[in-house]
Amino acid sequence: MTVDAARANTAGGVPTTVESWLAGLKPAPPLALAKRLTELLEPYRSWPATRVSDACEEAGERLLNGLLTSGATTRGSALDLLAVDALVTYAFEASADAPDEIERRSALAMQRISALPRVSRE
Repeated sequence: MTVDAARANTAGGVPTTVESWLAGLKPAPPLALAKRLTELLEPYRSWPATRVSDACEEAGERLLNGLLTSGATTRGSALDLLAVDALVTYAFEASADAPDEIERRSALAMQRISALPRVSRE
């Protein structure tokens, strides 16, 4: 994503989409991690910024499920494991604006993550 694209998705400097929220992270994640997060959040980039938590949780859960299903939990998948951690962290950081939801969101996230891996029946 370009700086111009991030600016186009803000209203008075406030992110309006998942894409602009990610572009505006302070401090910015290291370049390799930022690139991977952008790839993982691509399907959610146009979602409203109010849904950053949902986007990050879903993307993190999907990636972790794939890693666990394939057994890719070695040093070679360190960037993806770091991305999962970052996505979960950012999900809760973004939900800090709704503190009354933290307990419910935490319980649901723990329940969903502890049920992984989910093997596809396709």
